[in-house]
Amino acid sequence: MELNGRVHTVLAEQSGQGKNGTWRKREFILETEGQYPKKVCIAVWGDKIDQIPQEGASVNVSFDVESREYNEKWYTDVKAWKITANVSGEATSTQTPPPPTVENLPGEAAGVSFDSDTVSDDDLPF
Repeated sequence: MELNGRVHTVLAEQSGQGKNGTWRKREFILETEGQYPKKVCIAVWGDKIDQIPQEGASVNVSFDVESREYNEKWYTDVKAWKITANVSGEATSTQTPPPPTVENLPGEAAGVSFDSDTVSDDDLPF
């Protein structure tokens, strides 16, 4: 999956010791653009931590979403596997487009009129 936006906040690096050795993780908050911007916390692991740009940068993030259960509770991680800077400086979100306006609805705009005299309660429109 991919998401475009601006880096809102870069959080502190976390590290620890696991069964496979030392691990490093850093999270950042990505804010999408558009009419209804969303903030998404994205984790970056290992050497990819160096790919996180500064706050305010416009980026395109490729990521995987993974959930796991622990003690009958579910936890979801958004893990980035590729971060690229948007060269144009414009970030567009991958949100769905806004709903159509009244002017763009099918029917009368397509030359079909719905006259209330010809439509009965048991008639189906298809």
